[in-house]
Amino acid sequence: MRIVVKIGSNVLTRADGTMDVTRMSALVDQVAALRREGHQIIIVSSGAVASGKSIIPCEHPLDKAEQRQLFSAVGQVLLMSHYSTFFRDYGINVGQVLTVKENFSTPYERENVSHCMEAMLENGVLPIVNENDTVCLTELMFTDNDELSGLVAQLMQADKLIILSNIDGLYDGDPSLVGTKLIPRVRVGEDLSSYISVTKSSAGRGGMQSKCHTALEIAACGIDVLIANGKRENILIDLFCPDADVPHTEFTR
Repeated sequence: MRIVVKIGSNVLTRADGTMDVTRMSALVDQVAALRREGHQIIIVSSGAVASGKSIIPCEHPLDKAEQRQLFSAVGQVLLMSHYSTFFRDYGINVGQVLTVKENFSTPYERENVSHCMEAMLENGVLPIVNENDTVCLTELMFTDNDELSGLVAQLMQADKLIILSNIDGLYDGDPSLVGTKLIPRVRVGEDLSSYISVTKSSAGRGGMQSKCHTALEIAACGIDVLIANGKRENILIDLFCPDADVPHTEFTR
């Protein structure tokens, strides 16, 4: 099975905004286990900007775009360093794929990205994809990495897209309120407008609205999409274990 795993910023950061390398290491352990079972994995990882913020003191006045470029330039190096170190313990080489929206705009551009990742997978290299925030300005940016993960899943003809956030999935109301229930399955065509909050995550650009939009769009192409809580122990392993009753929302055609 070919699986795209999107790891959100809020999964990889602690409450104080610093990188949660313990969580990253745990997710790497699980990805390595899935690879041992014969699955091909592509990771779409957020966290570069948050990573940069945790190590660079902002001593000079910068506008929002300059901050994003500075933090992502420094943070992407640290992010990939962690991934490379953790996966090396399993004998797995990783490759960095930094993209902009233009890379998915024409058949030539899409084919170029596809060939790059296919070559990695054929040679046992695990692709780690992120938006190239250092050069992306507003008109070149993806909505967020949820959108990017969906484009990657379609391009690479994935069997499954797993979106890991800091929430178990889609609820029928405010998850903080008593009585609110997790929706286990959504089929393409269902109206979700009364359930979805427009609130964005604290560390990233996306929110449940973005995740559901991507999930419905990708599920309509025949790729199952799971939204689950990346901070739960063994979440990736449990999602593939029939006996594990792990909370999540599945989007299917």
